[in-house]
Amino acid sequence: MLQHALLSVSSKAWRQLSCPRSELRLDLTLGCGQTFRWRETGDGHWTGVMGGRVWTLTQTDDTLWYHVYENQDNHGIRRVCENDPGTEPAGSDKKLKCVSKVKQEPEEKGIEMASVQDSTEEELLRDYFQLNFQLENLYKDWGRHDDHFRQIARIFTGVRMLRQEPVECLFSFICSSNNHISRIQGMVERLCHSLGPRIATIQGTHYHDFPTLQALADSGVEACLRNLGFGYRARFLQQSAQLILDAHSPDWLLQFRRASYEEAREALRSLPGVGLKVADCVCLMSLDKLGAVPVDTHVWQIAKRDYGCSSGNGQKTLTDKVHREIGDFFRQLWGPYAGWAHSVLFCADLKKFQKLKEQVDVQKKKIKSEERDEVVKKGGTKKKKVRHLEDNITKKTTTAKKVKWEKPPHSRKRRVKEEEQRQ
Repeated sequence: MLQHALLSVSSKAWRQLSCPRSELRLDLTLGCGQTFRWRETGDGHWTGVMGGRVWTLTQTDDTLWYHVYENQDNHGIRRVCENDPGTEPAGSDKKLKCVSKVKQEPEEKGIEMASVQDSTEEELLRDYFQLNFQLENLYKDWGRHDDHFRQIARIFTGVRMLRQEPVECLFSFICSSNNHISRIQGMVERLCHSLGPRIATIQGTHYHDFPTLQALADSGVEACLRNLGFGYRARFLQQSAQLILDAHSPDWLLQFRRASYEEAREALRSLPGVGLKVADCVCLMSLDKLGAVPVDTHVWQIAKRDYGCSSGNGQKTLTDKVHREIGDFFRQLWGPYAGWAHSVLFCADLKKFQKLKEQVDVQKKKIKSEERDEVVKKGGTKKKKVRHLEDNITKKTTTAKKVKWEKPPHSRKRRVKEEEQRQ
């Protein structure tokens, strides 16, 4: 039976990328609610489906390690081929066609096949994690403008935005309505197991690709998903897929990588079950809109609690107006990469990372204590100087008084008389 790969067992089956933890932390990036396809299958080892393949990822201090499993059902490159050729993503159509042909090459060309496949997988991974962005530089820039962010960033390093496939991202976040991360993960897995093609089975776990739009638009999907516990979301999933196919095309979503943020967001909102928050999630996490700031009740609370943002004060529900105002507030604070900065604070606010958050609180108390000690120290020095000056003034005053009140040896009248007698 095929086992989940572990780096400690054998590193020969693994490939690597140079990537320090300050640029990427797998536990935070894959566990903060951007994607719902990854599971920790070993200590620090994450296994999931990306680009139609099953991957296990892990990392050491300066290296990102990855293992890609052989597809058992020949669905390995179908989804990658749907990438947008106009945006030069990793695993573009041209290269993927090469990979497809390589699979049909005779055995003596195995080295060439491995070389091409390795290159494609590395590029796909770089694209998925958007490793072309220097995260440390972005953190420094945000920290210069935001003291609160600087405190959080000391612990929550390496939180990156993923560049996901738009169809998977959209339909995953339609499932997120009035939901929490663990339940969304369960829904997305059931969606894939029911409607997506099986890729591989590893240690008894079946890994499936994400369903196609055609599979999601089938007339029997709503009833099937309701039986699986999707509730009202089942109708939205089926209707949105049907609308995209009927009114647009299977590649419709990809064109919005080249459109403006406003145009992409409004187009997404025309779909059933897509409000501002879901639209912003899709814009940020799959359509290259780096300034999109998804606002839910957690982000609203962060804005009020940590930044004193008064938008929506007195209101119990998050309206479109409040959503836009909070988004504009953070865009003005953080600049064009506001969506990336927002994800760091959102991650830090999740219950699953509260132990890390406690380290931030400890650091804040330590810094405040050090600042207080410094103030006291400086204050003590000033007091010593003041006391020294006061002592000097007192001495001078006392001396002056002594000089003033001592009787001179000869009075002026006596000196005058003595001078007259000499004459």
